[in-house]
Amino acid sequence: MTAAHEMGDMDDNTVLRTRLDALFISMSHLTIIVATDQQRGIGINNTLPWKLPEDLAHFKRLTTGHTIIMGRKTFESIGRPLPNRRNIVVTRNADWRHDGAETVGSLDAAIALLDGADGYVIGGAEIYAQSMALATTLIVTEIGQTFDCDAFFPAIDAAAWTEAARESHVSAASGLPYAFVTYRRAI
Repeated sequence: MTAAHEMGDMDDNTVLRTRLDALFISMSHLTIIVATDQQRGIGINNTLPWKLPEDLAHFKRLTTGHTIIMGRKTFESIGRPLPNRRNIVVTRNADWRHDGAETVGSLDAAIALLDGADGYVIGGAEIYAQSMALATTLIVTEIGQTFDCDAFFPAIDAAAWTEAARESHVSAASGLPYAFVTYRRAI
């Protein structure tokens, strides 16, 4: 019996656990880092709808020196590889290339490139949705306001995630209330 046939006989949770086990053999830690509004909005027209320099500094502080994984649209919205980080871009377009970024065709291929190193998933919505079942940590900037958004972060399942830390602030630059929240996988 083939492995694919055997997986076909498993329920969804068993398949997911098998996939997770295989991925974690080669990867030490996958973290999702995201900023969301009160409705889980993360952007509009491939841009951030808010100005929150404290969140950008937090993002830079946490991801510098690490590998970041993002979708092509997120990369294009940034416009360049982020410095002092290994940039991996996931795209279905096999011809897409950019200097300073490694291109892969799937999230699994991006994770395989980590080869035991820690990695941060930085967006967008589709890559976040794909990575929720694989991440061990979520670092969420919860912005205490609602914005007009067309891209959203998946709901955080309280059965799967435990809040480990919360730091509440008010932006000196914009007056926005926000919190840096860390979630750890509960199961």
